[in-house]
Amino acid sequence: MEWTADVSAGDWLRERLDADWSSSSMHQVVPRGFPAYARIFHRATRDRPADRPWPPLPYAAHAREWRLFQAADPPIDVERVSWAETARAFDTVMHPLAQWHRLVGHDPADPLSEDGPRDRRGWRYGDPPAGDLDAETLRVVAGVLAQHTGTPADGCVGVWSGWGGLVGFVGAAPARTLFQLSDQDAGGDAVGAASLAQHNDMLGHSTRDPFNKVFRQPSWQPGILPDEISKGPRLELPAREHLLFRGGVAELAEPDWTQRSPWRDRELEKHGFPPGAQSPSVVWPADRAWVLVSEVDYDSTIVAGDAALVRALVDDPRLEAAAVPAGADLSWDGDEVNG
Repeated sequence: MEWTADVSAGDWLRERLDADWSSSSMHQVVPRGFPAYARIFHRATRDRPADRPWPPLPYAAHAREWRLFQAADPPIDVERVSWAETARAFDTVMHPLAQWHRLVGHDPADPLSEDGPRDRRGWRYGDPPAGDLDAETLRVVAGVLAQHTGTPADGCVGVWSGWGGLVGFVGAAPARTLFQLSDQDAGGDAVGAASLAQHNDMLGHSTRDPFNKVFRQPSWQPGILPDEISKGPRLELPAREHLLFRGGVAELAEPDWTQRSPWRDRELEKHGFPPGAQSPSVVWPADRAWVLVSEVDYDSTIVAGDAALVRALVDDPRLEAAAVPAGADLSWDGDEVNG
C-alpha cells in the first residue's frame, strides 16, 4: 500500500452518504446504493479469576477485599467471546441489530456494575473494540472480499486521521507519551519503585507544563506517519477525515499485512509492543463492487455489496456476521429487541 494525495478517488462515497447526522441511519457512514449489507461483529473479551471468585462490589464498601485480592495476584483466565455466546450468558437475544450494552444489560450508573458486566459464572465482559476490526478477522474478511471483485489487487484503503498519534500536528506537547506502568523493570525494590515513579512523573510534566513553561511556543509534533502524509490532503467525508492509500484488498488478506502497513506503529515496537496497526476505516476495490466500513464509533464492521457477497460472509464459520437491511439503525438505541 502506498499513500496517495489524490483523494478524489473517494468522491463517489461522499455522494452516497447522508450528510444529515440527525438521523440514526447507518448511511451516515455506510454508502447507499448497494443490493445488500452485512454486519460483522467485533469480538469481545471476558475474564475471571482461575482459582477464586471476584471480590464483592461496590469497591468503596469492600476496599479491603479488593486490596487483598490484588496483593494475592491470582491467575486470571482471559478469552475471546462472541456476541451470541454473550447473549446466551445473559439470557438476552442475539439478532442482526443487537447492541452490546443491551445484550449484557450493563448500567454504568449502578454501583454493583462498576467493575463491568458479569454473568452467573463469574465472567467479566469487556466491550468489543469500536472502530477496530482485529487483524486476524480482517484477514479472513479480506479473503472473502477478494473473491467478490474483479480488481483484488487494486483499490483504496482509508484510515481515520483521528487515531491518537497517527499524524503529526502543531502543538505544545507530543502526540503521545509512553509511561511505564509496571515496576518489574525497576527491580521490584523500594529504590527501583521510587526511581520509576520519578521517571513517570518527569514524563507527565514534560508533555504539558503550562505553569513552568508558560512561554513555550507550539511546534510541529511528528506522528507515526511521515510528515508528508500528515500535512497532505485528506479524504473528507461527513464528520470524518481519512488518509488515503492505494492498495488492493488482497494485501489485507495476507497474514502479515500489519507488518507491511504504512501506518505500522514502529515506535511502540521499540518499547516491547508486538507489531501491529490500526485496522482500516474504509476499503473499496477499483471496480467498486463493495465497500467495507469500520466506523470509529461502531463496535461492528459493515460491508456493502451484492447478495452473494453478504451470503458468503454470513455463512463463513470463522466470522460472526449477519445481514442487515438498508437504512439499519446501529445507534445506541437501535436494539428494540433487548430493550
